[in-house]
Amino acid sequence: MHHHFQGPSQKTACRLSNPLIGYDGRVYTCSERNLFAFERNGSISWTVPLNYTCNVGIAPVHGNRGKIYLVAENRVMKINPSNIGTTESAAEVFFGPEPGQEVSGEIIGLSVSTSSSSVFINVKNRGLFAYSLDGHLRWSAGPVLYRFGYRQGCKQNVKDCYFSSIPVIDRCEASIYMSNTEGEIYSLSVRSPQFKWIQDFIRVLVLALDVTTGNILWQRNTGPLSTTECAPVVDSNGWISIGSLDGFLYSFSPTGSLKKFPRAAVLDSVVQVSPLLDCSGYAVYISQTEMEEKISHVTGEYTCISALKPRNVVFTMLAPSTGSTYWSESYPGKFSSLLVETDLQNFVLDESVLLAFVAASKIGNPLPCRTTYQKLAASCSEARPKYLSIYTGNERAILLFLLFESAVLVLLAGLVRFCCIFWRKKKLQGQDLGKFLEKRHSLRLQKKEFDRTITELEKKAAEEASTSAEGIQRKLSTTYSLGRDVTGLHRKTLLPLYDGKTRSYSFQGAKKESVTIFHTVSDASSGESYSDREISWHSFEDKESAAKAKAKAKAPIADGSCDDRICKEDYLGSSSEPASSSTSSMSPLFMEKPFEELREVKPA
Repeated sequence: MHHHFQGPSQKTACRLSNPLIGYDGRVYTCSERNLFAFERNGSISWTVPLNYTCNVGIAPVHGNRGKIYLVAENRVMKINPSNIGTTESAAEVFFGPEPGQEVSGEIIGLSVSTSSSSVFINVKNRGLFAYSLDGHLRWSAGPVLYRFGYRQGCKQNVKDCYFSSIPVIDRCEASIYMSNTEGEIYSLSVRSPQFKWIQDFIRVLVLALDVTTGNILWQRNTGPLSTTECAPVVDSNGWISIGSLDGFLYSFSPTGSLKKFPRAAVLDSVVQVSPLLDCSGYAVYISQTEMEEKISHVTGEYTCISALKPRNVVFTMLAPSTGSTYWSESYPGKFSSLLVETDLQNFVLDESVLLAFVAASKIGNPLPCRTTYQKLAASCSEARPKYLSIYTGNERAILLFLLFESAVLVLLAGLVRFCCIFWRKKKLQGQDLGKFLEKRHSLRLQKKEFDRTITELEKKAAEEASTSAEGIQRKLSTTYSLGRDVTGLHRKTLLPLYDGKTRSYSFQGAKKESVTIFHTVSDASSGESYSDREISWHSFEDKESAAKAKAKAKAPIADGSCDDRICKEDYLGSSSEPASSSTSSMSPLFMEKPFEELREVKPA
C-alpha cells in the first residue's frame, strides 16, 4: 500500500522506481525507458536511455568503478556513466536476450559483489546465476540439490519451489542468503554453488541465525508488514530495524532485545517503506504516514490493516542503539517546498523516493559521514564473536597463578620422565640384558683409554720426527757449505797463497763459478823448477754430484787439512813419479759449465 504524492504540474504522471543512493550522494532511479541521476537537491544531473522499460519494483544496484546495474524487461542492463557524451553507448545488455528474442524467465532479484567481482541474478523457476563482471557464467544453482543420495531444499513441494527473494550478500562472510517459496533460507558461498546450510523460518518474521552453522540464535515477531518485499536494514552497531503497518519501527539488538519507535503510539500512522541508513551508518531515516482513518482486524493468524487517504508524512532520523532522535519534519513542509521547485515536480513520488532524498540531503544529521569501507569494517567487527573473560580479578594474582601452574607442569614433566627411565631400567634388568649393558659400558671405557694412548703416541712421534728432521737439516747444511763461495763476491782473480811448499791459485768465472788450484812441491825435488802438469778439476751442477765427489775424494787423502771454503783435496798424478809430484785440487761449487781453457799461472 503506497501512496503517491504529485507535484503541481499535472502534465505527466511518470512513476519513479525504488531509488538507490550512490556513493557520490546522488539518487539513481529509473522511469519508463530512462535512468535518471538526481542531485540531492532534486535536479537531474544526467539521463541515460535504456531502450527497455525498467522494472520499478527493483532498485538499481552499485557495480564496480561507478557502474550501475538495473532490471528492464527481464534483462539486466549495465550503465557506464563515463561513456555519457561520447560515441560509445552508456547502456548495454549484460544478461538476457537480444532485441527480438524471447525472454527466458522473469528476473526476481539482482545483486553485485564488488569484492568477488560477480553479478548474481535470480531468475524465477530457473535458479541463481553467478556471472563475472565481463559477462562470463561462473556457476548456477537451483533450490534443490542432490548430494550423496539425499535431497537438500524444497522438502514439501519440489515442482513449484523456486528462489523467491533478492540475493543478499554478506560481505563479511562472503556468503549469499536466499529464500524459497517453501519458507526455507539458504546460505551459499559467493564462489561456489554448494549449500552451506538450509533453515526453515515458517511463521517467523525476524530470525537470527548463526552464519556458520545456520542454527537459530533467537526469533522474534513484529507487526504486519506492508509488502513481502519490505526489507530490514542493519546499522553499524548491529541493530536490525524494520517498519510495520501498526505505525512502529521495530529495532532488535544483536542479542534480540527489542525497541519500538516512536515510544508514544500514533493510532492512525503506518510505516510502509523500509528505513534507510544515514551516511555515518549508525542512524536510520524512517517515514511514518498519518492516515485519516485506520482500521485493523485479525483473521486467524493474520492481521489486516485498512486505511483511507494519507494526511501527511513524518520523516525522522534516529539512532536505534541509543534511542536518540536527531531530527524530524513533516511533509508537506519546509523540505517539500524545496523539492517542488526542482525536476521532481514532473514525477509521481511515493514515500520511498522522498525518504531517499531526505537521507541523501543529510538533513538534521549531526553525525560525521564515513566511507563504505569504514562502515563495512565496523559492521564486520560487530559480527565477530565476543569471547568472555573467565576471570576478571587482580592482575597480579592471575600472573602468580599462571607461574604456579607452569612450575607444577614442569615438575610433573620431570616426574614422568624419571618414571619412564626407571621403568625402562627395571624392565631391562628383568631380562638378560643387564650383563650386556655392563659389558658395553666397560668396552666404552677401554675405547676411551685406547684413544688417549694413541693420541699421546702420535704426539710423541711427531716431536721425535721434528727433532730428527732438524738434525738432518743441520748435517746437510754443514756438508754442503764446504767450499761454498761467499755471497756477494765480484768477478775477479784472487791472489795466490804460498806457504813454502804449497801454492794455491783461485779463479772466478763470468757466472760466479770459482776454482782453486793447489801445487805441492815434494822435498826430494831439486830446485824450484816447474813443469807442465796435468790438472784435474770438477764442476758440480748440484749438491748430489758434490756429495759423490766428496765421497770419492776421501780415499786418497794422506794428510792435509780442509779449509772452510775448500772441499777435500784430490791428489792427482802417477805413482811412478814420487820424486817430484804436484797435487792440484779445485773446489768449483755450483758451476754451470767448465772452463774451456785452463792454463798454469806461475808465481811472480
